[in-house]
Amino acid sequence: MEFTPVNTEARKKLGIKAGDTVRVMQKIEEKGKIRLQPFEGIVLSVKHGTEPGATFTVRRMSGGFGVEKIFPLFSPVIDSVEIIKRSKVRRSKLYYIRETAIKQIKKRMKMIFVSIKEEREEKQVENEEAPAESSDTPEAPKESPEETKAEEQEEESKPEENEKEDKKED
Repeated sequence: MEFTPVNTEARKKLGIKAGDTVRVMQKIEEKGKIRLQPFEGIVLSVKHGTEPGATFTVRRMSGGFGVEKIFPLFSPVIDSVEIIKRSKVRRSKLYYIRETAIKQIKKRMKMIFVSIKEEREEKQVENEEAPAESSDTPEAPKESPEETKAEEQEEESKPEENEKEDKKED
């Protein structure tokens, strides 16, 4: 006598572990028709082993965002579970992957922000140089020797600052 349409013996023998890459085929009913939708990702955790209430969590990246789903192992909504790749991991729960993914995204965002900032600075420098070259106005009164020395010292210190910034980016 069967209580469920799911082949429980086959699901028990799957041996899903944390770190596996799996493809879960879900049955989705739309307008009276049933279609299969794949959900492929890394297994973060398996809870409750192979007992009737067993679940496993799968995470995948979709459009730059992490999407996690918790699947009951013996759910009739799941048509099949394929193990695509096995990875050797030293943890039974891989929740730390969430933070590492966030750190990588923040790092990318930081690099994008820096490049945008550099472009703006370059445009400002170009805009400041262009009006100074094209001005047909008479020369401004000459500055005192002390002011010119101070300006020369500032200009000499600027290349050193730029080199420091270049080293930080590497």
